[in-house]
Amino acid sequence: MVTRTASCCCGQLSIEVDGEPRGVGVCHCLACQQRTGSVFAALAGFSAPFRVSGKATEYVRTGDQGAQFRFRFCPVCGSTVFHTEEGVEGGVSVAVGAFADPSFPAPQVSVYDSRRHSWVALPAGVEAFAKDPD
Repeated sequence: MVTRTASCCCGQLSIEVDGEPRGVGVCHCLACQQRTGSVFAALAGFSAPFRVSGKATEYVRTGDQGAQFRFRFCPVCGSTVFHTEEGVEGGVSVAVGAFADPSFPAPQVSVYDSRRHSWVALPAGVEAFAKDPD
């Protein structure tokens, strides 16, 4: 079984996940743009169990459809590493960039595509949704 480790920039906070991602996606919502400081967030979902090392600062954000997401980031360097959805057990979403692996699988879905910057091109075959399909 494949084991992957994602970490913050300074290495203080990390998460280890097992297996292949359940899915990889990009989100263009304005909250993800502000949270990442980029024009979209790239996320990979994994099933439990996962192992966290280090200390995290947490921020809970309520999504457009009422779901609450608990983001964990490093209190030293500020890198966002992973998040979970409140009330949903058994999974974690990890920031793809935190794996620092250029061979990481490409996204299959794009959500909030209606807010995607016009100059951002998606890979061929990515399923795009104007908002969040959930």
